Amino acid sequence: MTDRIPARDHHGSSMTNRRRFLLGAGVGLTLPLLEYFQAKSLGGENNGTPPQRMLLISNNLGVLPGPFFPTGTGADYKLSPYLNELADLRGDFTVFSGLSHPACLGGHSTENCFLTAAKHPTKSGFRNTISLDQYASQRLGRQTRFETLNLGVNIDRANRSLAWTRDGALIPAEDSPANLFRKLFLHGSPKEIESQLHRLRLQGSILDTIHQSTRQMTLRMGKSDRYRLDQYFTSIRELEERIHRSGEWASKPKPEAPEVPPSDITERHLLFEKCEQMLAIALLALQSDSTRIVTLMIDAFATPVFHLGDEEKSSTGYHNLSHHGRDPASIAQLEQADRRQMKMLASLLAKLKDTSAEANSLLDSTMVLYGSNMGDANIHSNTNLPILLAGGGFRHGHHIAFDHDNNTPLSNLFVSMIQRMDIESDEFGSSTGTLTGLDLTPSG
Repeated sequence: MTDRIPARDHHGSSMTNRRRFLLGAGVGLTLPLLEYFQAKSLGGENNGTPPQRMLLISNNLGVLPGPFFPTGTGADYKLSPYLNELADLRGDFTVFSGLSHPACLGGHSTENCFLTAAKHPTKSGFRNTISLDQYASQRLGRQTRFETLNLGVNIDRANRSLAWTRDGALIPAEDSPANLFRKLFLHGSPKEIESQLHRLRLQGSILDTIHQSTRQMTLRMGKSDRYRLDQYFTSIRELEERIHRSGEWASKPKPEAPEVPPSDITERHLLFEKCEQMLAIALLALQSDSTRIVTLMIDAFATPVFHLGDEEKSSTGYHNLSHHGRDPASIAQLEQADRRQMKMLASLLAKLKDTSAEANSLLDSTMVLYGSNMGDANIHSNTNLPILLAGGGFRHGHHIAFDHDNNTPLSNLFVSMIQRMDIESDEFGSSTGTLTGLDLTPSG
């Protein structure tokens, strides 16, 4: 928040510093990695190989297993009803069945273990272990402004998180898109930030405040860089429009203060709208290379009656609904909720695919993991977890099926992902090796 950006580098040029930040009216805007800057010294960070990123998403109540899992295996599998929502991206993701964490049983008690694989969470004296995101960030060291971003939607911050330290301590999730926005773009003391927010309200746009800073720089860029920068700024414009529509910039009078920070969507029943808002900023954080590792827990367990679509709401809270007891009406509502998640995931993957980054698309260098600690919330099952992996340079378009009764450790997938991050490690959690059947593309 208070980092100082030097005016010039050791060669007397300010351009490489602008790779990191453009400053205007107190707004710091991190730029994507462009060819223009790769031709200059960036402290040895760039070795010609695009950096790998991870976006790890979990809904702690999962999805209905029947409509999620496909039939058939390999490249010729038949899309399930849910996966039909991602049909246009079939070649960009792999779906898995027969994965779980061994000895990680206990129904909802496993929600904090999705990225740790810690065993026996219901036993007395249980202590969690390090999560995948924290393990990777510790091995990689500080490469970006934020080593990781740990996010949550409707989350019970005191009791739930996807991120856990080496000692098994919970890392509270950031559940405010407004706070995340400030972390990414605003710098200085609370008083300075308040002043910046006031100026932004008057000027209307972050991009308006940095227009002069970018004008000279874009004149020196090649066509591909200008296109990539335009994509990035378009993402910011879309985010600003989303913020305006949801009331993020709404003014609320406060004694002796010109403006309060932008307000979040506070209505807990707008679960998916909140998810979309958080994912929009998370995507921007990855696109700007502010971080390379993001986790997001969708705390369905703590979600009350929620918005399904149009004017329709669920008949009860998400948790009660998940224990449907084969009630047709409850199942129909869960299917609506699950499809919204799949559509949201499809939109996210499409945006990553359409965003240029380094030599290819942002999806090529971003592993997107979607899954849950619950295989079937209705019966508190923690086996046969719904797992989907997209992007990251892997050879996708397959259904990789493992034994339904004797599951393969989900941590084997985690090891494959760790190694894709160029981390020399052949074990994590309860792993027995890398995940068989998951290969890189020839160019990966």
